[in-house]
Parts: sequence; structure tokens; C-alpha cells
Amino acid sequence: MDAFFPDGFALSVYRALQGIPAGSITTYKALATAIGRPRAYRAVAQALARNPFPIVIPCHRVIRSDGSLGGFSGPNGVEYKRRLLQHEGATKWLAERS
Repeated sequence: MDAFFPDGFALSVYRALQGIPAGSITTYKALATAIGRPRAYRAVAQALARNPFPIVIPCHRVIRSDGSLGGFSGPNGVEYKRRLLQHEGATKWLAERS
């Protein structure tokens, strides 16, 4: 599969994710449920890891169910994910995790 031509599953994940507004977060499991595949949370994580446009398709807004940030394929990984969330105003969530 070519990263610029995602499969149908990845496209459904990306489309659902674009509905998550700036300053909000969701979990891999909630995103899987939103696309009608509640047990496919690991596949959701894999689709996000292959995200060809990590800011346009805001995969940084997805965290683990335990509240930890999970991964991020952008520059500087998880630290950059944290900064993006701060920039977008997800400060309440971040404050709860400090």
C-alpha cells in the first residue's frame, strides 16, 4: 500500500479524525468505535502511524485509553504531540496528566 493512497479502512479513520476539533482529544478505541469497528483500536493506531499528513489529518489528537499520549510519527515524536495539543488548547486534559 502506498502511503499517499491509503486503503478504505485508513480513509475511514482519517475522515472520522478530521471531525475532532482543535483542543479536543479522543482515544484509539473511541475512534475505532466511531467508524463502526470497536475492536480495531490497534488497526486505528497503525493507520495513524502511516498518516501521510500528520497535521492536516490531526492524529496528535488521539491518545491511549489509559490517558497517556501514545506515539506520534511527526518530528520529535511525543514531545511534539504534547506541544501541538498545548497549542490547540487541550490544556485541561494536559493539566490533569501533569
